Amino acid sequence: MQYQVPDMSCDHCVKTITRAITEAVPGAAVQADLPNHRVTVTGTDDKVTVEQAIRQAGYSPTAA
Repeated sequence: MQYQVPDMSCDHCVKTITRAITEAVPGAAVQADLPNHRVTVTGTDDKVTVEQAIRQAGYSPTAA
């Protein structure tokens, strides 16, 4: 799954989003592309939980 997260702007954002996803979906792997504001999540098909985790962390994801 890939998400555009336009308000992900620094390493702190990456760490916050990564932690939120891995806590919500244990076993998920998160890869962030900061320059392109893209987050890739593997190891799960639970799109709803992943998107909710990103939103609850304070960011605005859209499916990419």
